[in-house]
Parts: sequence; structure tokens; C-alpha cells
Amino acid sequence: MESINNDNLNYFLTAEDYFNLGKSDAWAGKSKRPPEETVEGAELYDLGYNEGNIEYAPIQTENS
Repeated sequence: MESINNDNLNYFLTAEDYFNLGKSDAWAGKSKRPPEETVEGAELYDLGYNEGNIEYAPIQTENS
């Protein structure tokens, strides 16, 4: 998996990390907030967020 440098946070996120972050935000009912540091990360976040809106979270809470 390709690493994407996120200079503002001083660590590396992989493409899969951005995708999973978007998906988990959608599952948690959070508003969409893609990273501003990298265009590729924002696109992957959006893909994950959209997929998270379509499928159910692996663990449902009592409020879900």
C-alpha cells in the first residue's frame, strides 16, 4: 500500500487509512470532513465515507 505524507500531522497515513477513516466517520454518523493536506487523501476519504453510508458498521450500538 502506498504511503501518503501528511506533513501537518508528522506521520504517514496509507491510502487505506484515509479510506477507513472516511468509512468509520460515516458509520459514527459524523459529518464529512476530508483531510485538507492532500488531494489523494481527501478523495480516498470521500470514497470510504460514501461506502460507509451504504453498508452497516461491523458493530452496531444500541442507538443505531
